[in-house]
Amino acid sequence: MCGIAGIVNVSDRHAPPSAELLTSMVSAIRYRGPDEYGLYRDMRAGLVHARLSLIDLATGQQPLANEDGTLWIVFNGEIFNYVELRQELVTLGHRFRTHSDTEVIVHAYEEWGNGCFQKFNGQWALALWDSNAHRLVLSRDRIGVRPLYVREHGGRVWFASEVKAIFADPSVPREIDPGGLDQTFTYWTSLAPASLFRGIEELRPGSVRVYASDGSMEETVFWRPSYPVSSEEYPLTIDEATEALSEKLELATRLRMLRADVPVGSYLSGGLDSSLTAWMGRKAKEGIFQTYSIRFEDAEFDETEFQRAMAATIDSSHQELVVKRSDIARVFPDVIRHTECPVLRTAPAPLYLLSKLVRDSGIKAVLTGEGADEMLAGYDIFRESEIRQFWSRQPGSTMRPALFNRLYPYLARSPQQAKGMALEFWKQGLDRAGMPGFSHDPRWRTTAQVKRFFAPALQAEIAARPPEDVLDDLPAEFGKWDSLAQAQYLEVVTLLSGYLISSQGDRMLMAHSVEGRFPFLDADVMEFCNGLPASYKLAGLNEKYILKRVAAGHIPDAIIRRQKQPYRAPDAISFVEAGAPSYVAELLSEGALRDAGIFDPGAARGLYMKCVARANGAGGNGVFSNADNMSLVGLLSTQLLHHHFIRGNGDSPAASIEYTTLIDRVPLQQLSGTA
Repeated sequence: MCGIAGIVNVSDRHAPPSAELLTSMVSAIRYRGPDEYGLYRDMRAGLVHARLSLIDLATGQQPLANEDGTLWIVFNGEIFNYVELRQELVTLGHRFRTHSDTEVIVHAYEEWGNGCFQKFNGQWALALWDSNAHRLVLSRDRIGVRPLYVREHGGRVWFASEVKAIFADPSVPREIDPGGLDQTFTYWTSLAPASLFRGIEELRPGSVRVYASDGSMEETVFWRPSYPVSSEEYPLTIDEATEALSEKLELATRLRMLRADVPVGSYLSGGLDSSLTAWMGRKAKEGIFQTYSIRFEDAEFDETEFQRAMAATIDSSHQELVVKRSDIARVFPDVIRHTECPVLRTAPAPLYLLSKLVRDSGIKAVLTGEGADEMLAGYDIFRESEIRQFWSRQPGSTMRPALFNRLYPYLARSPQQAKGMALEFWKQGLDRAGMPGFSHDPRWRTTAQVKRFFAPALQAEIAARPPEDVLDDLPAEFGKWDSLAQAQYLEVVTLLSGYLISSQGDRMLMAHSVEGRFPFLDADVMEFCNGLPASYKLAGLNEKYILKRVAAGHIPDAIIRRQKQPYRAPDAISFVEAGAPSYVAELLSEGALRDAGIFDPGAARGLYMKCVARANGAGGNGVFSNADNMSLVGLLSTQLLHHHFIRGNGDSPAASIEYTTLIDRVPLQQLSGTA
């Protein structure tokens, strides 16, 4: 796992990229790869790389080239089927000088062009520079596990793993993008190619973008989630499908355990997904197996009992991290500096702390169970949608909505406790059953309440130029899928890609130089899961039905039988109880709010004071509504975003970089004119 960045002149009217600027760019993301640094530069392109050494420690340095030095790559990620692809390429006549997956990409591109990306099973963000054809190729994996941002201006292209590397160039303007912000406060994420910053795009997951020497750009999406037509008959029985899924998951986990030249550990939350992932990881490799868990002082969020039961089952060397509310508040500014976007929950903060524990213990890569809920219908949003679909066929029924009582047993303050209000909430939009977005309407409607705090000028700008709606770009076959498949698609392209695998995944892991590996996001596993009939995934209201069958006999029955409890952490209360850090009051002061210009100072300040009063016993004893919880976290994280990236540079002071790989093809007489 690594960090990449670069500047390419797609026209020849610019001077060569500055080596000093390229160094500043890679320094800004040095934590993504602190083991080695590399630079390649010619008259039109500059590529830099920060390496986290996991595969081919001796010869896998980057930037890396083909045999004649005309095709150069900087690569962030892993291609887990690189051994098989290498064998195929050798048969086709290619010669290799390293044992890295990076070199496989270079030869695969030489052999198959853009078609190579469909052959890769892995997680990647990469840039290929063809110095002969003056062509830049950018690509990102199917789900968007690895980030990649792009800026185009005046015949020049900047790219980087994180926005702060692009902002290392002082000529790049820094502004919040209203459209990206509006999307975030609906979908929990901006929708690529939009980002949170004006003029900077996020490359779409599953895409390849090519900049040609004539300045033209062409982008192709080579993968999107796809599901069978609802009328198609599925060929496998539930027993056959269970066996097939088990085999695919074990292979995916084995690849992620064995295709590393360093030890790989595993996160262990106490739920089904992480427990099964850890069990498969333990099975794949003998010796000491490290597992890591978060514990909470707040009993409402704690899952220690199940974590310890699973650690004992697989006899792992288990470490725990106890997280307090004050810990969340303390590290939250660093969390937002790494997410580079607002968040609506504090859940990334404990994961930021956990990745530090992992790195401090000497582990560079961990397995996680991310993706299981999206692939196999584990979230409440899928069950909510099924109940609402069922209710919509008899909207006057009083029995059908009673099924909601079976949801949210893990919440100390379940929405169902106020049954009258809850039913009115769920009843909204029943007449839209069968329409695109029906499954997600309640979530999007709830999240959008945060927008009531937007400043009038921002609201007017968004109204004048409305951002893209996720429903405006649905696959042509979307309407032929069953309702569960439609809901899964929307969950994958919004929450999974933009938030869970990014803000809670890549950004929190890489903040401490740890790579996440996700068996459930293996290309073959995803295709298999997407092809399953709905009843194998959601049997009535029994979520992840087939996965529970896979897990039977391997992990404790108590973990299999327990009600689904999504990972959560203390939210607004962390910032408003006595002893909260001073930055909270400072950033939510009328002056700071007015200076940022994003939120209405009076409304935002009113929410903050309301939450402070409730946290200190006045009118609620620390009990916040869901809307207030999300709003306060959203406001504070946005203010931090503005503070870090608009008023500041978004990074800690630059560190000196010593390159282990340095290829500079700019003639000496050109050095004084570089820019």
